[in-house]
Amino acid sequence: MKTTLIIFALIIVLLITTSFVLAQPGLPGDPAQAPIDGGLGLLAAAGGAYAYKKLRGKNKEDDLG
Repeated sequence: MKTTLIIFALIIVLLITTSFVLAQPGLPGDPAQAPIDGGLGLLAAAGGAYAYKKLRGKNKEDDLG
């Protein structure tokens, strides 16, 4: 009788805990938005200009040599 009660209690505990283990989380909220203003555009333009200058400089060195 005692073992039957222990087995019954274990089955009940396992049935209850599986619902918590298999539960899906809720939907995520909106992500935090990062402001993209003129500063990022200027940084991208400066990077492009620097890359252009470096590539143009390599082409001049190749033409001379």
